[in-house]
Amino acid sequence: MERWKKDTALFLGSQSLSLFGSSLVQYAIMWYITLETKSGVMMTLSILCGFLPALFLSPVAGVWADRYNRKHLIILADGMIALTTLVLALLFLFGKGSIWLLFVMSAVRSMGTGIQTPAIGAILPQFVPLDKLTRVNGINSMIQSAVMLLSPMASGALLTMTALENIFFVDVVTAALAIFILGNFFHVTAHKKALSQEKDGYWKDFLLGLAYIRNHSFLVRLYIFFSLYFVMLAPAAFLTPLQVARSFGEDVWRLTLIEIAFSVGMMVGGAWIASWGGFRNRIHTVVLGGLFIGFSTVALGVIPYFAIYTGFMVLTGLAVPFFNTPCMVMIQEKVEEDFLGRVFGVISMISASMMPLGMMIFGPLADIVPIEMLLVCTGIVLFIQTFFLMGSKVLLEAGEPVTPFQETKR
Repeated sequence: MERWKKDTALFLGSQSLSLFGSSLVQYAIMWYITLETKSGVMMTLSILCGFLPALFLSPVAGVWADRYNRKHLIILADGMIALTTLVLALLFLFGKGSIWLLFVMSAVRSMGTGIQTPAIGAILPQFVPLDKLTRVNGINSMIQSAVMLLSPMASGALLTMTALENIFFVDVVTAALAIFILGNFFHVTAHKKALSQEKDGYWKDFLLGLAYIRNHSFLVRLYIFFSLYFVMLAPAAFLTPLQVARSFGEDVWRLTLIEIAFSVGMMVGGAWIASWGGFRNRIHTVVLGGLFIGFSTVALGVIPYFAIYTGFMVLTGLAVPFFNTPCMVMIQEKVEEDFLGRVFGVISMISASMMPLGMMIFGPLADIVPIEMLLVCTGIVLFIQTFFLMGSKVLLEAGEPVTPFQETKR
C-alpha cells in the first residue's frame, strides 16, 4: 500500500472514532437538557455555548495551525475534550452533576472543535497528493455522514438503557483510541513554518493571514458568498424539525426519519463525489450542488406530503458534498501551505457565526409567518445567489485544476 493511502486510512479512521464519540455525547447532552428542562431558553443557551467559543477561538486557532505541528494540535484538542468529559462523567457519577456543567462541557467541546477544524483542513494536503484531495475529502464527507446517521440512533438507544455519565465514558474511550492511533501510527512531517525556529508574534501572524486573504481575491469572494449562503441556509438547517412537527405531526419517528434521510443523502453524495471527482472546474460542481440545495429548500416549503418531503430531504443531503467538497479542495490546492490554517480558521469563524445569525433573524419570524414561506423565500435566494458564482471570472479561474507546474511550485 502506498504511504499516503496508509496515512489517510489511519487519519480518517482516528477522526471517525473521535467524531462518533463526540457526536454521541452531543446528542445525549441535547436530549438530556430538553427532557430535563423542557425550556427553549435552556436550549438556546446550550446552542450558544456550542457555537460561541468556536467562533471566537477560530481565528487564533488558524494562527496556531500555521505556527505549530497540526497533528499535535489535533491530539491536544482531542485530549482536552476527553479530559473534560472524564471529569464531567465522574462528577455525575458521584451525584455532583448539573445542567450548568453540561453548558460548560458544550463550551469546552466547542473550543476543541475551534482548534481542530483549521488544523484538520490544513493537514490533509501534507500527506494526500493534490490530485487525490477530491476523492479523500469525498470519502471523509461520506464517513461523517455515516457518523451523523448512526450517532443519534446509538445515543437514543443508550439513553434508554444507561445513565448519562456512562455515555460520557464512551467519548473518553473513543478519544483515547483516536489519540493513540494518531500518536503512534500516523506519521506526517510538520510543515515548514512549524519547523522554523523564527516565528513572528501572534498578532503579526494574524494580520499577515488577513493580508494574504485580502490579496487573493478569490478567497474574499468565496468568504462573502459563504457568509450570505450560511445565513440563508439557517431555516433549512434548524427550522425543518419544527416545520415537520407543525405541519405533519409531532411523532418522534417523523423527526428521526428526516435526520436519517438527510444523512443517507450525504453518504450517497460523498460516495458519488469521491468516485466521480466532479467537473473539471470545481466552481461548476459547487454551482451544481448549490442549485440543488436551493431547489430542494423551495420544495421543502411547498410539498404537502411527508413521503415526498422526506425524498427531498435525501436530495438536500446528497447535494451538500457537491457544494462543500470542491470548495475545500480548491482552497487546499490554491492556498500556500503556510497560510492554510488561517484561511480555514476564517471559514470556521464564518460557519460558526452566520448560521446562528440567520437563526436570530428567522427564528423569531417562524412564530409570525409560516416556516414554509421562509423556506420558499430563502430557497429562491440560495438558487439565485448560486448563479452569481458562474459570473465571477476570479472564482472560475480559481476553480481550474492545478497544473503539474503549479503543484511543483507550491
